[in-house]
Amino acid sequence: MATSGLQHVAAMYAGVVAPPLIVGAAAGLSGTDLTFLTGACLFTAGLATFLQTLGFWKIGARLPFVNGVTFAGVAPMTAIIASAKDKSDALPMIFGAVMVAGLLGFLAAPVFCKAVRFFPPVVTGTVITLIGVSLLPVAFGWAQGPDPSAHDYGSTTNLTLAGITLLIVLLLRRFTRGFVKQIAVLLGLIAGTLIAIPFGATDFSPVASADLIGFPTPFHFGAPQFHIAAILSMCVVMVVSMTESTADMLALGEIVERPSDERTIAAGLRADTLGSALSPFFNGFMCSAFAQNIGLVAMTRIRSRFVVAFGGGFLVLMGLCPAAASLIAVVPRPVLGGAGVVLFGSVAASGIQTLVRAGLDKDNNVLIVAVSLAIGIVPITAPDFYHAFPDTARIVLDSGISTGCVTAVLLNLVFNHLGRSRDAQDVTHPMEAGEELASAQ
Repeated sequence: MATSGLQHVAAMYAGVVAPPLIVGAAAGLSGTDLTFLTGACLFTAGLATFLQTLGFWKIGARLPFVNGVTFAGVAPMTAIIASAKDKSDALPMIFGAVMVAGLLGFLAAPVFCKAVRFFPPVVTGTVITLIGVSLLPVAFGWAQGPDPSAHDYGSTTNLTLAGITLLIVLLLRRFTRGFVKQIAVLLGLIAGTLIAIPFGATDFSPVASADLIGFPTPFHFGAPQFHIAAILSMCVVMVVSMTESTADMLALGEIVERPSDERTIAAGLRADTLGSALSPFFNGFMCSAFAQNIGLVAMTRIRSRFVVAFGGGFLVLMGLCPAAASLIAVVPRPVLGGAGVVLFGSVAASGIQTLVRAGLDKDNNVLIVAVSLAIGIVPITAPDFYHAFPDTARIVLDSGISTGCVTAVLLNLVFNHLGRSRDAQDVTHPMEAGEELASAQ
């Protein structure tokens, strides 16, 4: 049980620590505070995993689910930080928004599990693709170095370290099997860090200054603040997170031969949303099910939820040990950038896989994906596109995930639900002549 639980932690560790690294760096946190934030996210991931696997009352799917910080919230959270006039208020704004979104999601869980038909693969695939695409610029920034004003930012040394790390991860994924293949990203981070030592790019001071035992003090970064624009942005993320979790529960139910019914999905969503609402008390972010661990369940055929709960215990212990959490702070940014290309690119690829099942042979779905992706990519390709809008509106508009999700949902309603417009089966391009025009000609 211990070794199998630890394997789940190893498979998802890089995914848990990446969001606090991105958000903490955007907020300008010191190495000590960044270590604290990483430990807090590990701790809250463990608590959320307990809620999902063990459960109580009508909370928890009681399936072998691992929960952790969702990638879907990273881009909106960095947008909130960018909009904050005082950086010290940024994290309290995020925590307040996550608390409200979590509570609203908890109340909406019984209804949402019935309304999931409004979030078909064409919507979820578009949003997941946008999540990956929105995060890739972060990986490219890491690859260049930690400080844009530094003389070695974007140097050949930094880019070489990123390239070597990327190559190591690819080689491990190609030529290894089983457990080693599952933790290729983690092994790539370790190898890249060791290679960076002769270049003077590795700083061990965070480990030297970290305590062996600690506790994520509630509201360490300040009391939560509640701003409507930030709350709206995180509510959109909550909808995305609940949609992903629903799909994950359906998939995992089939793997463990216990199909997820409406009651199971509602209970699982309550665990996700309650974990998210409680997480900010201990300085954590929004929590969601980790899809990569579903693959681990399928591969190992170990279907016990208590094994995953044991993994949640490891996460809690790591969160209570700042020295363990500080290890990730040792990894040089270029090394993180090389691994991030795989990590974030895999998220985008997962979205593309979902879109493949979305029925893109139908022109309606092609238009939904085309317009939603275009609008979602605006903040990436043209960061100042919404410069004339109020700062509160820009918190939502500058998040491509939020705008892309809203666009996809609305277009799906218009094209596939309201009135049911023509539905050609063989249109391969949105500008291709439709049936009516072809018959008229």
